[in-house]
Amino acid sequence: MEIVKEGKYIYGIIRNSEPLDYGPIGMGKRADRVYAINYKGISAIVSDSPVIIYEARRVNMITHEKVLEEVMKQFTVLPVRFSTISEHDDEAGILRILEKDYQKFDEMLDKMEGKKELGLKVLAHEAPVYESIIEKYDNIRSLRDKLINLPVDKTHYQRMKIGEMVAEALKKETENYKNLILDTLTPIADDVKINDNYGEMMILNSAFLIKNTAEPAFDEAVNILDAKLGNLMTFKYVGTLPPYNFVNLVINTKGI
Repeated sequence: MEIVKEGKYIYGIIRNSEPLDYGPIGMGKRADRVYAINYKGISAIVSDSPVIIYEARRVNMITHEKVLEEVMKQFTVLPVRFSTISEHDDEAGILRILEKDYQKFDEMLDKMEGKKELGLKVLAHEAPVYESIIEKYDNIRSLRDKLINLPVDKTHYQRMKIGEMVAEALKKETENYKNLILDTLTPIADDVKINDNYGEMMILNSAFLIKNTAEPAFDEAVNILDAKLGNLMTFKYVGTLPPYNFVNLVINTKGI
């Protein structure tokens, strides 16, 4: 039977000099203790772990995220890429990483200090949006009205044409709504990341990096947009999150 090496799973980097212990909330079925390893005022949040590649399954991703969310209650955190493991079973490997990348961690922590990530997904309500398109576009409405009482089998081509016109109008309208939302929210944010949409009814899939002090203004702006557009779309607003979209922290654990 192959013996699996022991190492240290790295969740994130924070500014801290004190001992920290978050209890048995670590990765995997063993639920190892999560704690801090400190070097010159910067800490790595780690737990013991076998040196394996954790599958990006929901249960593992949630464990990783929950550790970071627990740490975020007190600290600005730089999230480390999922399944990053030092192949040393003592603290020496982690200390070498902290020493080697100290300047990079220090600069990134300064950049993220006092900020948080807020996620916003906006999804169109199919029926009301289609109705608003029919109302707004005279050419689509008049063609639809001409066909409404005619037999389907005799107007197949014209109905296909309406479908194409509606699809094109939907594309245009969702882009307009997306720009309206971004024009409202971007000035309040320090940074914005637009992620790929999934499905034609998704208007926006985004993350905003917000100063803690700007959060009330951002909340209010989202609420105003929701009040204005809520009959046409749903705003899925999520926070506070580790800055996954703004920190891409890949640590090379090989040979350290």
